[in-house]
Amino acid sequence: MLLLLVIVGLICYYVYKSIVPPPPIPLPENVSEIAPRIKLNDGRHLAYKELGFPKDKAKNKIIILHGNGNSKDVDLYITQEMIEEYKIYFLFFDRAGYGESDPNPSRTLKSDTYDIEEIADKLQIGPKFHVLGMSLGAYPIYGCLKYIPHRLSGASLVVPLVNFWWSRVPQNLLNAAMKRLPIGFQMTLGVAHYCPWLLYWWMTQKWYPNSRDPKDTMTERDLELAEMHTKHPYIKESALRQGEYVSTQRDIIAGYGKWEFDPTELRNPFSDSNKGSVHMWCALKDKQISRDVLLYICDKLPWIKLHEVPDGGHYIIHEKRHFEAIIKAACTE
Repeated sequence: MLLLLVIVGLICYYVYKSIVPPPPIPLPENVSEIAPRIKLNDGRHLAYKELGFPKDKAKNKIIILHGNGNSKDVDLYITQEMIEEYKIYFLFFDRAGYGESDPNPSRTLKSDTYDIEEIADKLQIGPKFHVLGMSLGAYPIYGCLKYIPHRLSGASLVVPLVNFWWSRVPQNLLNAAMKRLPIGFQMTLGVAHYCPWLLYWWMTQKWYPNSRDPKDTMTERDLELAEMHTKHPYIKESALRQGEYVSTQRDIIAGYGKWEFDPTELRNPFSDSNKGSVHMWCALKDKQISRDVLLYICDKLPWIKLHEVPDGGHYIIHEKRHFEAIIKAACTE
């Protein structure tokens, strides 16, 4: 009997250790010397980086949201010529749990949205700003359109994620989009949606592949761009310095969890004026994001301007000509 209790106890201990994620890796004591940070009303800190025109003189103020596994140091082709031509102030910040920003144990799409509004207010950017999100980092853009549309001068969604559990997008479109992904990645997203409390275990278990081979989800050009702009050891080390659970895994849970709304229910934040626009960028060679789903959303919301990039893959934002086109549209259309 005692032996049985010991065995059961060991099994329970193993299960507990496998499921419960470790605490965040503490930030260094000199974190404020690494990057400037602002303190939010709930006590958390967000690290940020500012570029371009002084915010009090800028004509265009753009807040850029990095993708999964990246940070405020995302490598983009921001030139001085572009800054001066459009008088742009850029704000980059580490989303919760990334880089030098504190984790948010209650992180959701809505909390990420209000982080954007609060950092804008703390830095006194002004009443209106443009938000630009890329890939998985685009889900808070949908949140901005839903929860803080009055604060927007515009929005850009660049190869934005598709949540396969949106309630009003036809299921056949979502199923077809899901099937484009490697089976292990499909299962990862399923765990994140249905059993988020199991995601840490799923991402650390060794019995079944849970990740994707980059060659299955990226074009050759994507792989080249990834090597140049996102695979630098410093960028990855800095972005994930607090651990993958509080950064990339919580990101997946927030993006692919159950939303309080469907994108097709959104209302045009600029219906009463011509001052502002929303842009969606779709790369036709993208192996991760389904054109059909994005096209359906834009058909339902004709006030979103769809830009199709015939020769582009998932990493179009790292191509100089495409990034400049994205910024030009944000500043002029």
